[in-house]
Amino acid sequence: MFRWKLAFCEDSRCRDLSLRTPEDIRKAGLEAIDAEVPGNLECDMMRAGLLPDLYYSDNALLARKLENLHVWYFTEFEADGDSEFIRFEGVDTFAEVYVNGALAASSSNMFVPFDVSPAPGRGMNSMVVHIRPAAIEARRVKLPPARTAMPYTYPTLAVRKAAHMFGWDIMPRIVSAGIWRPVTLQRKKTDRIDSVYFAVTRLSDGRADMNFHISATLGGDLVTDYSVRVRGSCGDSSFSFGGTLWHTDARFGFSVDRPRLWWPKNSGEPCLYDTAVELCRGGRLCDSLRLDLGIRTVELERRDPDGAGDPGEFLFRVNGKKIFVMGTNWVPLDAFHGRDAQRLDRALELLDGTGCNMVRCWGGNVYESDAFFDFCDRKGIMVWQDFAMGCGRYPDDAPAAAALADEAVCQILRLRNHASLALWAGDNECDCAAAGWNGIRFDPNDNRLTRDVLRRAVADWDYGRPYLPSSPFISEKVFSEGLAMPEDHLWGPRDYFKGDYYRNATCSFASETGYHGFPAVESLRSFLREPGKLFEPGGETTREYLVHAACPDPREGAAFAYRIRLARSQVETLFGSAEEDLGDFVRQSQISQAEAKKYFIERFRIGKWRRTGIIWWNLLDGWPQVSDAVVDYYFRKKLAYSFIKRSQEPLCLMIDEPEGGVYGLFAANERPYGAEFGFAVRDVATGEVLLSGRAEAPAESSARIGSLELPGTEPRFLLIEWDVAGLRSVNHHVTNIRGCSFRWYAEMLERSGLSGRDALT
Repeated sequence: MFRWKLAFCEDSRCRDLSLRTPEDIRKAGLEAIDAEVPGNLECDMMRAGLLPDLYYSDNALLARKLENLHVWYFTEFEADGDSEFIRFEGVDTFAEVYVNGALAASSSNMFVPFDVSPAPGRGMNSMVVHIRPAAIEARRVKLPPARTAMPYTYPTLAVRKAAHMFGWDIMPRIVSAGIWRPVTLQRKKTDRIDSVYFAVTRLSDGRADMNFHISATLGGDLVTDYSVRVRGSCGDSSFSFGGTLWHTDARFGFSVDRPRLWWPKNSGEPCLYDTAVELCRGGRLCDSLRLDLGIRTVELERRDPDGAGDPGEFLFRVNGKKIFVMGTNWVPLDAFHGRDAQRLDRALELLDGTGCNMVRCWGGNVYESDAFFDFCDRKGIMVWQDFAMGCGRYPDDAPAAAALADEAVCQILRLRNHASLALWAGDNECDCAAAGWNGIRFDPNDNRLTRDVLRRAVADWDYGRPYLPSSPFISEKVFSEGLAMPEDHLWGPRDYFKGDYYRNATCSFASETGYHGFPAVESLRSFLREPGKLFEPGGETTREYLVHAACPDPREGAAFAYRIRLARSQVETLFGSAEEDLGDFVRQSQISQAEAKKYFIERFRIGKWRRTGIIWWNLLDGWPQVSDAVVDYYFRKKLAYSFIKRSQEPLCLMIDEPEGGVYGLFAANERPYGAEFGFAVRDVATGEVLLSGRAEAPAESSARIGSLELPGTEPRFLLIEWDVAGLRSVNHHVTNIRGCSFRWYAEMLERSGLSGRDALT
């Protein structure tokens, strides 16, 4: 439909120009290049040979020189002029749209789709999308000293744009501009369904009582002959109802007998009703839509610690049943969001492959696509959705509150019918930023955005779903009494992964925790000139590695310049020394990461229900880097991926840390039914079977099924095997792992058959 070109120019040269047509752009003498939509300015410049690959070596630093560019996307297209309009799903960020030289729409929020209306004229039309530089637009907002952010991200306080784009410790500073989601020419009906909402009001005794809400645009002068009818089916279960409309908004109550419920992974089937909604006038169909409807309830039970030993609680219930969460954090699929759709399918396969029953969509990212939520609906993967704010104390004046409210309502309307959507969270770590970061202490509960604006938006537009003001959330009691939080982000010193900080953490639920792991050597060679050179002769991290750490200020000691040194330190902590050979060092780093994440997950599973869930950081890199991700940007799995997959099996046998030289063998079972199995624990080095037998794992439990006495301080690599109805599963445990020989560990890993060699190329 649209064939796009773009032109660009520095702010100082063009701020007074008014370029509203393709002819204006040509007359201004601006060079035009081919553009892809969805896409980004930098990607088009790279394709045109005007920029090198920004993901290679230290080239990402060149992106700072592009932050002053105005961009004009332009095209010509044919329309019939009959009730047509142009739909923009996402423009980044400050834009005016001109159709045939006339201003047709404007936008200042990357996250809010918009329409160009009235329709273009019949025949050939021109369109120009002028995108102003976000970094310069952000300067127009004067920030009080009490409104703080991380060093590179102050502009995020002033603009509604993905926060990571200004520089994060997991993403480069590439501020970018572009039409990052599709643009389509659509036809608008006179009588149409604008939105619908299904909510379960009561679930009990084999029956679901539900509300259905509809909002419609009606072209008739009188609302006298409009009606709605709804029907849905899932296997042998179905429902249907309908009624007359008395207004453009209406509610209908209905019930489903013996409903087939939607359950998260491991807890049951994620049943979905193929549902049709039809708007009629005088019995004639005017408009319709279909959706996959999951019937379920979701609740968040949260209780503060009492300060006297009770650590509090943070627990999800689905359909009234407690759910133990095993999840991952979802970060940007790409630094250039025009590429997101190209990477989504493979990323979702990886997500499903880990066995996660929840994914947390992190607040420094964009809001994911409908395809993402459709997949999670089908697979039974609950979604924790942050609103798009992170690690700052955002302005909450009237304009900022209004912009956020519009964005929130837009996203709520789009996503609220997805059964997988389990939680709205106000932001990522903004409570923490207010409560003591940067030497400034404010009560996070005074935050108007998360305690009023977003809470009200969820209550008004999605009343059937829980809301959490921040992650982690600092309640009035926690703040005033200095208590620990029942839900927390476990980062701490990032020292030995079995050290005091991790072992003694009191939180019931960890919604972030991670550990570094280098990507495969083949990946390092794809984005670094000298992958084997981590440090300069003087001991400073090399410029290339700093950039891919990710530090937009490539100087030792700058914010975010810590990752390479810390990753090496973690290797030295585990093995006593780091190998000089790059391949061996990468293998050490991946072992260190894999054992750490395995420990974090298993510690929480063994502690079920004192512990209620863990969402580890993170699944997949959004650009080539050294990070906590378990799959690198090129989709190469690190060793941790296979370790996590085994540790998250619905039925998993695990060995706990010793008490008095005695190791407990536990069976954690996430399924709603018990399982009988035979098991054996074998020393890989000697082949000796140390423990064997038969046991039963009760439904939805963690139970101790045996004990091993293993005196001494020498490490032992134990292989745990179990068999359920002829299906064999394995896990492992290394005793006294700290200080073990790397060569010994590598040999034991090979002999156990768990080496994941394909991930260590």
